[in-house]
Amino acid sequence: MAEAKRITGGCHCGATKFSVSWAPEGVTRCTCSNCARRGALWAYYPLKEFMLETPRKNVSTYQWGPKIGKYNFCAVCGNSTFNETPDWTTGEANFENPLITINARLLDDIDAEALPVTVLDGKNLW
Repeated sequence: MAEAKRITGGCHCGATKFSVSWAPEGVTRCTCSNCARRGALWAYYPLKEFMLETPRKNVSTYQWGPKIGKYNFCAVCGNSTFNETPDWTTGEANFENPLITINARLLDDIDAEALPVTVLDGKNLW
C-alpha cells in the first residue's frame, strides 16, 4: 500500500520547510501576547507526525517566561513557522506528550482562513 502524501509548508523565503501527515480539520487562534503578535492560525500535531525538511540551522527559537514552549521562526525571513510545546488539552502541561503546532497559514495548498477556528483565550489564561 502506498504511503499517504504528506502536507508540505514553509516560510516566505523557503529556507524553512516542513511537512505533516495530514491536513488540519481546524485551527486555533490564540489571544496570548505572543500569538496575537505573530498572527498565526495553529494546527496541532503529535511530534512523530512532523518533519523538518530543511536544516535545523535555518530555524531560530524564541522562549520566554518559564521557557516551557519553543517558538520557532525562519532565521532568514522571520516567518513564524512552528512551535514545540507540551500537550495542554487537559488544561495542564503534559510533558510526556509533546505537540508541534504549525502555523497553518504556511501550509501549501491549504486555505487556513476557510478552516473552522477555535479561539483560545491565552490573554487571560496565562
